[in-house]
Amino acid sequence: MEYVRFAPVDSAGALAERVEELGFLPFFRNEIPGFSIEEHTPARLWFSETEDGPWEWKGPVARSGRCLYGKFFRGRAGFISLRRFPDFANYRRDGYDFDALYEDGFASHKDKEVYDTLQRRGVLLSKELKRLCGYGKGGSKGFDTVITRLQMRTYVCIADFVYQADRYGRPYGWGVAQYGTPEALFGETLLEEAYRRDPADSRAAVYARLRELTGADDARIARVLGDK
Repeated sequence: MEYVRFAPVDSAGALAERVEELGFLPFFRNEIPGFSIEEHTPARLWFSETEDGPWEWKGPVARSGRCLYGKFFRGRAGFISLRRFPDFANYRRDGYDFDALYEDGFASHKDKEVYDTLQRRGVLLSKELKRLCGYGKGGSKGFDTVITRLQMRTYVCIADFVYQADRYGRPYGWGVAQYGTPEALFGETLLEEAYRRDPADSRAAVYARLRELTGADDARIARVLGDK
């Protein structure tokens, strides 16, 4: 299989443009050569002290309103354009809203607790979400597993990253993720049209786009997406 090629990513604006152009873009290299931000960003920008790079761009792009960011690709991070997300979510959710998923026994109590907290409180920093759901010292365990599962099922995404600031107001360190539901960020109508389609048709549309984009067969695409 040939290396997937697209225009280099050298700024937050260029990254947003690539996501809208391609529809799907994992953050890290994977089983499809060339299908990642990592492989199309100049090496100097990854850990530069003078220039922003992918670690700094992901927050502005996530909050741009042009795409969604989360652990959508086999539990690993990446972007999906706003245009492509409804079909992606419809097939990942298999047509279920979260309450029906839980009632039918396909989501755990821990999943429901985290999801319901976001539903009630809106966008929350990960540390605040953990506190409200009883994670931490002496409390529940496994928050990372729960929040990753909710992202893989598209019920939760990452809205932004918040950084600590030094005394001059300059951000530093690793950003703290803010979580929210896609519907809270983009409106309850986001998935209405997709929900009218059979999830199998939505899955076929996603796979067709990825075949067109990468030249990969369905087995390789399934591995990148984390489908069984």
